[in-house]
Amino acid sequence: MKKEILTLGIESSCDETSVAVVKNGREILSNIIDTQIPIHEKYGGVVPEIASRNHIEAISRVTRESLKQANVTFDDIDAVTPTYGPGLVGALLVGLSYGKALAYAINKPLVGVNHIQGHIAANYITYKELEPPFLCVMMSGGNTQLVYVKDYTNFEVLGKTRDDAIGEAFDKVARVVGLGYPGGPKIDKLAKTGNPNAIELPKTHFENLDFSFSGIKTAVINLHHKTPDINKADLVASFEKTVTEILLENTKKALKQTGLKTIALAGGVSANSYIRNEFLKLQEKGIKVYMPDIKLCTDNAAMIASAGYYNFINGKQDELNLNAVPNLKL
Repeated sequence: MKKEILTLGIESSCDETSVAVVKNGREILSNIIDTQIPIHEKYGGVVPEIASRNHIEAISRVTRESLKQANVTFDDIDAVTPTYGPGLVGALLVGLSYGKALAYAINKPLVGVNHIQGHIAANYITYKELEPPFLCVMMSGGNTQLVYVKDYTNFEVLGKTRDDAIGEAFDKVARVVGLGYPGGPKIDKLAKTGNPNAIELPKTHFENLDFSFSGIKTAVINLHHKTPDINKADLVASFEKTVTEILLENTKKALKQTGLKTIALAGGVSANSYIRNEFLKLQEKGIKVYMPDIKLCTDNAAMIASAGYYNFINGKQDELNLNAVPNLKL
């Protein structure tokens, strides 16, 4: 296998059309992201049909821009690595179909990538020294998981959400209190002006390492409805603090259970400043804490290309009949 391997990542699982070229799984040559946030903002959330149509309009242009920025041609690409799940099925199909057609046209291997694996791999780009094994705290709009990363392509899910993902809870709370979409960044900003200890909110605990965010989401919504004049900054700050405590409690249990001393955050919610600061405090207890650059926390193709690289060098290659799997597990 040649010394330098270039993977072309394609990401379209939700509302970001992104194409990236990454060298050896760690070095970004380009990472073009065409966001649809302004389009979906008026609807208070992602409209799947609109997302799919916009992916179709953007994918070819974004690919051209990515190749141009990386200063490479299709001949230089070693593998085409599109996301094939989990995500919105229509959105996934756009990027995957484009990737399959591209792989066929340029006669390059097709290597499908699990979107969750991509979020984990964002840490490899940020930290060139990071290697498995480690515990990954995956927190996004569609997933909340504690993942034992045994190797680059070998994972064990130790705990997962039984209802709402943490990002989903953020978005629903933001919508109810009138902040709009996307909820995560807006709660992060408003919470900085509130008192995180002002309101006591419920926490759900299980004997295992699973999560539940439906109860706290409902509690916040009910409080807001019953007390319209409640201080919104205090409410979202208290919500943010409580969900962070839930994450940390299970993380500490998982560290004890596995004996690991290294954790990495992943997913869009890992961009939250309060969560990042609270997790960094674990370093005082001798735990190494890694978290992706903010620009790599949300959906992007560089993380997909990185994960695709590790799949590729470990012998993974998919047939052109690979289909989108909206509920794909890690």
